[in-house]
Amino acid sequence: MKKKLLMTSVLSTSLFLVACGGGSSDDSPANTNPSGTPTNNIQNPVVKVDAYTSTNLGSVAAESSILTYKMLGQSGQEVQATSLVFTPTTPPPAGGWPIVVWAHGTTGVADACAPSKAALADSTKDLISKLLAAGYVVVAPDYEGLGTPGIHPFLNVKSEAFSITDAVVATRNYLSQRNLLTSKKWLTVGHSQGGHAALGAAQYASRAQLDYKGTVAVAPASNLGFILVAGEQSVATATLDKKIPMYAQLDTYTALVTAGIRNTQPSFNYSQVFTSQTESTAQQAETICAGPLAQTFAVNMQTYAETHGGTLDGYTRTQTNFMGVPIVKAFLDKDSQPLQAKVSTPIIIYQGLADTTVPKVATDILISNATVVGTKINSYVTGNWDHNTAMSSNVDNIVGNVQTLLTAQ
Repeated sequence: MKKKLLMTSVLSTSLFLVACGGGSSDDSPANTNPSGTPTNNIQNPVVKVDAYTSTNLGSVAAESSILTYKMLGQSGQEVQATSLVFTPTTPPPAGGWPIVVWAHGTTGVADACAPSKAALADSTKDLISKLLAAGYVVVAPDYEGLGTPGIHPFLNVKSEAFSITDAVVATRNYLSQRNLLTSKKWLTVGHSQGGHAALGAAQYASRAQLDYKGTVAVAPASNLGFILVAGEQSVATATLDKKIPMYAQLDTYTALVTAGIRNTQPSFNYSQVFTSQTESTAQQAETICAGPLAQTFAVNMQTYAETHGGTLDGYTRTQTNFMGVPIVKAFLDKDSQPLQAKVSTPIIIYQGLADTTVPKVATDILISNATVVGTKINSYVTGNWDHNTAMSSNVDNIVGNVQTLLTAQ
């Protein structure tokens, strides 16, 4: 097998499990704050604003900016984070512009992987352009630790949620300083890791003390432990050209999780999760992005196979029962799992039947568990999409969902 062909296979395997404001409209009452969710009372939340020039949305965006703002981090202390902010070319309507959050999929945990440092993906540009044309402010957080000090707490529900709520609060504060009126109405759309983050935003929306109208989650990451085990099983008897891309994807997720745990537990070591054959590669999660990391995992496996009779016999990747390590188990069972508390606002989920990154059965389990605690999934839309086309094929439908949710009483 040639490495070039292998890299094409790896790259085709999706890695995308793809913020106190004032001076804004009082067009509806704020949500009450559920027990345990701290209210955002951050003073002067806007740190600075820079121009975003990596993607030109000039035809539909009056402003494209990178907002550096304050948020409540996983340490329990205020930290700085960044978010893209786009405003429409149309003037604010009576009551102000509603806000739509775009929550992005997996890019990595290193600072260089922050979406605000890169051009928008085609489907993301399509969605944001249509939301702007419909008259919404779009806020697209990088998440805690992406592009700012500290390691990004990958797939940590609360961290992602606070990254979103605090970005919304800071955006309203920033726009109000420029006499631009925003409504209290807002919602979140996300894909993969972003779908996971969007569900987290629904759970913790009351932190923003605004009027949260609902969530659209596309192929939302959940039940990561199940996904890791199911991924291994899916290629147990497969040929090497199928095994290596899947193993590289799974090891990338595991490395990102390990890195993210180190945000608040810096003494947690990669050697507790990975073997001596993969530990040094896994450590690169903190310096390179998800795609190159997966390529490195794959190249190492291919090199090993070429010198061991075309097999991975004797090649160990992760420690036996690493998911039973207490800190990992707590992350998989609690910290990374969305919808563990009842959510009363509308939720729409899109899921591809051909998705091998977030398989439908993982989302089925998510919905079943959410129902047990009293959460209603208002719409569960499935189709013959893979992980990426679940998003790209439904942009117009998602914009329609947003319009319906934001106009509902």
